[in-house]
Amino acid sequence: MATKKSKTPKKTNASSTKPKSATKTAKKTDLEAKKTNLSEKKSTTKKSCWKDFFAPKYEEKESILTIFKTRKFYGSLLGEVLGTMLLALLLLSISLMGIANIATYIFAIIALLIAVYAFSGACLNPLIAVGMMASRRISVIRGVMYVIAEVVGAWIGWLIFNGFHLAGGESAYDIPAMTEIAEGGFWTIALLELLGAAIIAFFFARALAYKRSVFTFAATVAGGICLAVVVGYVISAAFLGANNNFIFNPAVALMMKIFPTAGENFGEILGGICQALSAYALLPMIGGVIGFYLADFTNKIACEE
Repeated sequence: MATKKSKTPKKTNASSTKPKSATKTAKKTDLEAKKTNLSEKKSTTKKSCWKDFFAPKYEEKESILTIFKTRKFYGSLLGEVLGTMLLALLLLSISLMGIANIATYIFAIIALLIAVYAFSGACLNPLIAVGMMASRRISVIRGVMYVIAEVVGAWIGWLIFNGFHLAGGESAYDIPAMTEIAEGGFWTIALLELLGAAIIAFFFARALAYKRSVFTFAATVAGGICLAVVVGYVISAAFLGANNNFIFNPAVALMMKIFPTAGENFGEILGGICQALSAYALLPMIGGVIGFYLADFTNKIACEE
């Protein structure tokens, strides 16, 4: 008789013996772990965006003992002198010809920024230099030397322009003088300077993000200057009753407003100088700092990854 073969029990996989509840629990654990890792990455990214907000943004460690030993620094100073001299000539020409020609001169600003950018970054304005110092884009010693070079450049430009004016005699155009700060109108002019300076500094700070494309950088800065001039002209003409109450450049303002201050006695002259310094130098520099930090703050908020 044939005997029946005994059936051997089949091997079962260990995974098949696991209950379904254990599998679901493991999947939930993996999902929670992934979410935790993702949240940790996001929090780390947000911290990395803000932790360097006040950190230096320049690579070289510059000090008063080392900065004067490099030839490149002297080239930067010369670029600031020449660039501010040409900018002063341009601003004086614009103030002489009027706002109708600003569209023509905007191309001159672009060309000037492109020509000088390779030397010093084309600050060409003390409010920009102070804003870059405050936002730690350049060292303090470099910023102070830039301001001095810009004042010298504006002075040379004023001398050249005024020399041609004197050589022309009575037939030459009269150089427009800055409107006197009337009693009660100080804060209006000061706030106008503050607003225009903040606009220019904001555009300059944003333009630095495109510094690899020099034309894009120059066009952005020139657009900011154009916007500030148009806003200043409209506010000045419509609400202040004058077309020459703003300049948005403390170096040029020294030659046009601060140095020519006159009065009947020493106290009146000193008071006029202090008023002019506050309205045309101090407030624009504060506006420059505000513009740079506004650009940095906006950039950090938008730093998602």
